[in-house]
Amino acid sequence: MTIREGARTETEIIRDPLWDNIRLDRAALLALDTPAVQRLRYIRQVGHSFLVYPGATHSRFEHALGAYHLTRRALAALEELNEMGPASPEDCLAVRMAALLHDIGHYPFSHALEEAGFPSHETLGVAKLTQGELGERLIQVGGRGFPAAVGALISGVSRSPLQGLISGSIDLDKVDYLCRDARMCGVPYGTVDVDRLLSSLTLVEVEPGRYEVGVQEKGISALESLLFAKYQMYRNVYWHHAVRSATCMFKRAVRGAVRRGSVTADFIAEATDDGLMELLISQDRNQLAAAIRARRLHKRALDLPASDVPAELQPWVAQDPDLLELVEDAVAAEVGLPPGGLLLDFPARSSMLGVNLPLRTRRGVIERLTDAGRAGQLGLPRVADELYRSARRLRIFVSSPPSASLDPVVALLTYPAEEVRRHLREKINLL
Repeated sequence: MTIREGARTETEIIRDPLWDNIRLDRAALLALDTPAVQRLRYIRQVGHSFLVYPGATHSRFEHALGAYHLTRRALAALEELNEMGPASPEDCLAVRMAALLHDIGHYPFSHALEEAGFPSHETLGVAKLTQGELGERLIQVGGRGFPAAVGALISGVSRSPLQGLISGSIDLDKVDYLCRDARMCGVPYGTVDVDRLLSSLTLVEVEPGRYEVGVQEKGISALESLLFAKYQMYRNVYWHHAVRSATCMFKRAVRGAVRRGSVTADFIAEATDDGLMELLISQDRNQLAAAIRARRLHKRALDLPASDVPAELQPWVAQDPDLLELVEDAVAAEVGLPPGGLLLDFPARSSMLGVNLPLRTRRGVIERLTDAGRAGQLGLPRVADELYRSARRLRIFVSSPPSASLDPVVALLTYPAEEVRRHLREKINLL
C-alpha cells in the first residue's frame, strides 16, 4: 500500500485475523510505508515461540496495526461517553501514532537481546522517530515538535492525559499482544474481555490539572481478565522451557558474534530475524545459531520452580549478562561441556501483574487501584507474588549430559557478584 502524490484517499482498510477491519487514517498511512515501519513485517512478535507453537510466526507489524486499532477504539469510546477530559485533538493524534510506532526499535526475536545487555528497544525506537523518511513524515503530519511528542509517549514520560493508553496497567499494546499471541499460538490462555475494558475507560483528574487514564468500577472484572491472561501466557507460552532454551542459545550466539567482530550492535538494531540468523550461520559459522535453525535445542539438566529457589538469589543473575556468561562457561568446563554448552535461565518480569491506576466508583469517588488490590473488588493483585513465583522457573540447559550434578550451582547464585568474580579469578572449583 503506497500513498501517491495527489491521491484523494484519506483512509484505507486492512483486514486483520484478530480485529477484522482496521481503518488507517492519513497520518498512519504516511508513516506506514517507511522503511522503519515496514521492517517490522520481518520481526516475529514472540521470538522463538514458533519452535513450540508453529502458528506463532506473526510479526510486530501486525501487532503495531492492532495496537493502533485498539487505540482508535478507546479514543472513540472515551469521546462517545464524554470522558475525554482535557485531551486535545493533538493529544489524540500523538497517542494514535505512538501506538502504531511503539515497537519500531525492536531487535530481532523479541526481547532476547535486551536480556543480553543491549540497549532497550524504546531507546532505539524514539531515536528513529527523528531519522530518515519516518522523521520527515511525522513532521509532515504534526509539525517540528511532533516526533518528540510521540517519543515521550513511547518512553512513558509524556504529560499527556492519554499516556496510560500507551504504557501502564491497561495499555493497549498489552491487550493486543495477549489476544493476538494466544490466537496465533492456538492456546486458550489470552482471553481478555476487550469490549468491556474499552467501554469502561475514563480520564480521571488525580490532582489539580493532571489527568490519568483510569477505569470505571464496572470494568474491574475485565481488568482482572487482562491480568490473568498475562500470567497464563507467560507461564505457558513466553516462558515455555523450549522457548527459553532457544532464547538463551540465541543470546549467546549474538554476544559471541559481537565479541568476535562478525556483527556490530548497529547492524543488529536494523536487522530482521532471518537476516541476522543468516549472518550468524553463514558468516560467523555460529554453531549455536545453526543448532537453533535445526531445532537442536539444549535440554534441561536442572528445572526448579521459583518456590525452591533460595530467597538470597543475587540480582546479577538477571542483571549482569557478562558475569552470568563467565559463570556458565566456568561451570561448563567443570562438568565436561564446551563454552556455550551450559546456559542458565531465570527470567524476570517483576511487573507482570502490577496495577497502578485510578478507579472511579459507581458513587463517583476516585480511588487508587494498586498491587494491594481493592477489598471485595480486585483480588488478583493481592496474590500476584504467588502467581509470579508459579510462572518462574530456574533452569540450566545443556548441549549434552553433564559429568556431574548441577545442584550445587544454585548455591553459587546466592553469592554476591564480587565474591563470584573472586572465585573466577582464583579458579576455585565452583561446584
